[in-house]
Amino acid sequence: MSSSILPGSGESEVRKNPRHLPSVDRLLATPALSALSETLGRSLVKRAVQAELANARAQPSGLADPPSEALLIDRALARTQQDAASRLRGVINLTGTVIHTNLGRALLGEEAIDAVAAAMRGYRALEFDIASGERGDRDDVIEELLCRLTGAEAATVVNNCAAAVLLALVALGARKEVLISRGEQIEIGGSFRMPDIMRAANCKLIEVGTTNRTHLHDYRDAITEKSSLIVKAHRSNYAVTGFTSEVGDAELGALARAHGLLYMVDLGSGALIDLSQWGLPREPLPSDSLSKGADVVMFSGDKLLGGPQAGIIVGSRVAIDRIKRHPLKRALRVSKLVLAALEATLRVYDSGHRLPERLPVLAMLTRSRADIQQACHRVAGPIAAFAGDVFDMQIADCASQIGSGALPEERLPSAAVMLRPKS
Repeated sequence: MSSSILPGSGESEVRKNPRHLPSVDRLLATPALSALSETLGRSLVKRAVQAELANARAQPSGLADPPSEALLIDRALARTQQDAASRLRGVINLTGTVIHTNLGRALLGEEAIDAVAAAMRGYRALEFDIASGERGDRDDVIEELLCRLTGAEAATVVNNCAAAVLLALVALGARKEVLISRGEQIEIGGSFRMPDIMRAANCKLIEVGTTNRTHLHDYRDAITEKSSLIVKAHRSNYAVTGFTSEVGDAELGALARAHGLLYMVDLGSGALIDLSQWGLPREPLPSDSLSKGADVVMFSGDKLLGGPQAGIIVGSRVAIDRIKRHPLKRALRVSKLVLAALEATLRVYDSGHRLPERLPVLAMLTRSRADIQQACHRVAGPIAAFAGDVFDMQIADCASQIGSGALPEERLPSAAVMLRPKS
């Protein structure tokens, strides 16, 4: 809709201020734009009118007649509506990936949505201890729940799992050596690379083992007086198969304790409960790592857990206190809205009651192929009415992905509406 004046264009080639174009005030006074100003505000409409008049003046003379007043009004209306529309547009997820990072990951349950709405409408005791009247800790909202669900001594929350990894490394491993297997130096979407995060945290990465095989003695041989952490990163978005070997939590936890180090586990997608009870593959649980000796475990709130975007850190009281005292913690803290949604989601897990009905992510992951086939048949008619002249359509079985780096090799039985261009 807009065009620019080329550098060096002469005055004769451009209508700078043609008298036959209406003024800004004249256009704003028309019924259509005046009514829109009442709805969306005069400044937004005025900006659109000015932009359309500038476009009209910038047209090379002689190439076309200037736009009519009616056309200018229509263009200003369209521009205003476009400018006023949210950039966070609603979409229908037809990707075959349930927890799609680029589409916002997990959908919140109704209880979490209600909790967020209530928190938006009123004040909350976010950092206020009602019993004592003193300043409180915002982690109090969710710490008890997280400890009960994971078996941890303490917990804290930041704005995403990448932030959780960075904060833990800075607080526990800065200016020290941090051991990690070569096969676990992960990269996730957005070029988040573990070696880069180690450097940003001022940690010295000590690579242990090989890409496909790492043994306990590899870690033991790499420990020095400068070592502070052993890190294990769950390979949530890729798999190493074949001739492989890795060291488990119990062995690494014992090794760390024997040498006065801390053992940290980055689980990434982070399920809170065993999903195999619904026929899904089992993901590592925070409670598993903690019970086997991990001092710190972090995982995401908006993936398999089905809550808001958050980086959840659970572990020993000593380690969590060190993390919470670091100045970076305040920069990464979450808002009352995130805490409201996370608390409501955790309370669903804490109840253990009708989880697939109350957590949309779990409902979608456990949905049967037959149910999805019925949904395909429901939408097939409208699709055929809209595009039947252009596409041949059929309903076929397919396999979907969980997404967001969770269980990359696993597929979910599904169905799809297939469209093929007619020849």
